[in-house]
This record gives sequence, structure tokens and C-alpha cells, in this order.
Amino acid sequence: MARYQPSIGLEVHAELSTQTKIFCGCSTAVGGPPNTQVCAVCLGFPGVLPVLNRRVVDYGLRAALAMHCEIVRPSIFERKGYYYPDLPKNFQISQKRAPLGRNGYVEIGINGSTKRVGIFDCHIEEDAAKLLHPEDDGQHSLVDFNRSGVPLLEIVSEPDMHSPAEVEAYMNAVRSMLRYLEISDCRMEQGQLRFEASISVCPERASELGTRVEVKNLNSFRAVMGAVECEIRRQSQALDAGEELVQETRLWDDVRGVTAPMRTKETAMDYRYFPEPDLVPLAVDDEWIAQVRAELPELGEARRKRLIAEYELSDYDAGILTDERVLADLFEATAGEGAAPKAVANWLTGEFLRLVKTGDVQAVDSKLEPKALAELIALVDKGTVSTSAAKRVFDKLFESGGSPGRIVEALGLGQISDEQELGSVVATIIEEHPDAVENFRKGKENALKFLVGQVMRKTKGRANPQLVNDMLRERLGAE
Repeated sequence: MARYQPSIGLEVHAELSTQTKIFCGCSTAVGGPPNTQVCAVCLGFPGVLPVLNRRVVDYGLRAALAMHCEIVRPSIFERKGYYYPDLPKNFQISQKRAPLGRNGYVEIGINGSTKRVGIFDCHIEEDAAKLLHPEDDGQHSLVDFNRSGVPLLEIVSEPDMHSPAEVEAYMNAVRSMLRYLEISDCRMEQGQLRFEASISVCPERASELGTRVEVKNLNSFRAVMGAVECEIRRQSQALDAGEELVQETRLWDDVRGVTAPMRTKETAMDYRYFPEPDLVPLAVDDEWIAQVRAELPELGEARRKRLIAEYELSDYDAGILTDERVLADLFEATAGEGAAPKAVANWLTGEFLRLVKTGDVQAVDSKLEPKALAELIALVDKGTVSTSAAKRVFDKLFESGGSPGRIVEALGLGQISDEQELGSVVATIIEEHPDAVENFRKGKENALKFLVGQVMRKTKGRANPQLVNDMLRERLGAE
């Protein structure tokens, strides 16, 4: 069986987090009743004129500069013609020949090294409407035009990725970048980040790429990874069987885990691109570029390296913390309050992300303040609260903020370190569990852990565990 080299490129479509649409003043807020955030412009009425939203260009420039792109001057808008129910004008205002930025790159971390993935171009365009397919009849589709005209940033990579692992690293890097730049929320469950993958395979060391297949309908990282793996396998098997691959567009079937033919792949010629006559060329001057460049934040990969060097964090901890800007900001601000960096990292990569995942919330929604987290860590270090009790306090801080000291007092979570008070509890536990006592005296250390656990349970987690451990060893050794 021949060995093949896959080549993968991605198109990333990110909704920009502006308050209004790209060519009109309609709201971009998510969740409004269908067809209530619309006007004559985004509904495509005849005779209306688009007016470009300057903030959309500003956001696009942030991304282009962050990806080291050449800024095209002037860039132009073009009409991309195609017919579909979600496109009211029967064309989409986009960019093709003179996009906002081109010839850039994104760095990804893979197998302990850094790799550059080339960026062919990044451009701004308007989103289409949303088609809804009622399950009750299967005969009709509904159209919600609230999304029509929402600004999109499309990032087109070169086919520089050669494995699913590289694809995953690239998606994470792009999503992290967009969030760091604060130009897109990237909430995939709301359709704010979508993908199309182009996959080809060719014999190893071949001088030319294989036949390209584009896969659409990829609305999650899992779908992208599944489609890429499926296509690499399908195309390799086809070549082994002597079949000829055709350039086409396929759809990802998430239920069956396979791709299916959609149509023969179009080319730019099929879309009949031509300059948008109602929009003048976009001239971005040096002053605008310099201003945007000066305001760019430190991005995730650079910040990861700095946290490792400055705070002596592991690569693992630094990678998790810098995946989200809000998490990295919270870490550095808490360390700035005097808390030990490793302790801060442990709380954020452990309890904080647990609450984000189980509560199905975004990190930015947390009410936890750096000063409060630093105070909580200090309470644990001083022995005022146990680690288990501190986790209950942390939950409260995450949900509603506040003062750790007051929460400890209100919930009665102060750690018991008084030997006289604990002595009676320890004595009771020894009396109630003679088998565990006997097992410990026979050298079974797990029996001691059991007894400590019983004391902690009796005191509702408030006992000082180290003191309990010492008291049990002393008393059981004396008897």
C-alpha cells in the first residue's frame, strides 16, 4: 500500500463582535426574534446603498496585522454572485482580488516545536441569512434574516498542514488570537466561528499536491477533525484502488461520521466576481495602520513563553492559562497581589476551568476578582480554611464575587486547629472504627487515611488535616 502525504488548508469564518452590521445600522445581537433586526439594506431591497462600518475595518486590520499580513492598499469590495435562499440580493459583498490582508502567517505549537502556517489572505464580507428546517414536516425551510449582513472575517490558510494534529493546533491558535484581539467571541454554539476544510493527498515526496476536495458544514472542532480524518482515509483508499479523484465540494455528516458529495467544486470564475459599484476602494493610510499596530495586545504564544520564563510555570500550565486572555489576565493580576504563581495556576487550571465546563459559561462571565483569589490562597496557606472548604468559597467567588473572609464566616467554614476541640472528635472516631485502628497497627497506611477522612467528615471538612493526622498517629501509637 502506497504512503500518502495529506495537505490541509482551512477557511475560518469568524463573526466580528461589532454592535451593528457591516453595511447598515441594524443590531448584531444574538437571540432576537426572527426577522426583527433587519432593514431595507440587509434585506436586499432594490435601490438601497451600503455604508461601510469603520469598526469592521478596524477589527479586520487587527487580525491582519496580528497574522503578519501585508495590508493591501487599496483593497476593494466585490460582488460574489450565487443563488441561494439565504442570500437576499443573490450576491454577497466580499473581497477577492484585493483583500484587506494577504501573505501572512500564524505560528502553531506542535510536538514541542513551532511551525508557521501561511495565510493566503484575510478579508471582510457580509454574512448570509440563516435557514431553519422545521422537523415536523420536512417540506419547508424558514429564513431568518437577522444574521444577514453581520460582519465576517474570513481567514484563508495555505495548505501547509499535514496532519489532524496540526489542524487542531491551528484552529486553537486562530480562535485564541481572535479572542485576544477582542474582535470575535468565537462562540461556536451560536455559529460565530465556522470552518471549511480543503484536503488533498498525494504520494510522499510528490512535487505537486493532489486533487483538492472542500468540505463544508463544519461547525465544531470535532466536526473539522472528523472530516479531515475521513477525507484522508477516503482519498488514500481511492488512490490505492486506482480511482481518479475529482475536485468537488462535500458535506460532513456528523451523525454517520462521513463526507458526502454536494457538488462539483466551483472556481472563482463561477461566482462572477466583479467590483462592487456602490462602494469606493478602501484606502487605509499609514496613520491608521500605525494606530492599530500600537494597540495590539501580547498574543497567546508570546505570552505563554513569557509566563514560563517569568513565573517558572510548566509548559502545560502556561499553555492552558494563555489559551484564554481573560484567564491569563486573571493569573497575572492575582500573582501581582502577592499570591504564589504556582498556587494561582493550580486554582485557575483546576477549579476555575471546572466551573466553566460544568456550568457551561464563558470564562469572561466569572465574577472572581484577583484580590479575592489572592486572599483565598492566603487563607489556605495560613490554615484558616481547609482546601476542601476553600473550594466551596471559590465556587461562591466565581458565581457572585465578594470577600473570601466574609464568605468563610457566613458559611462557618473556618478551619478547626484547636487540639482540645479536635481531640474529642478523634477519640470518637477511634472508638467507632476499631477495625481500621487494628489495620493501622498492622502497618496498613490506608487505614489511617480512612480515619482522617472520617474526622474530616465529622467536622464537615473544617478540621486541620495535618493536625488530625498527627493526633491520630500519636494516639494510635500510644495505645
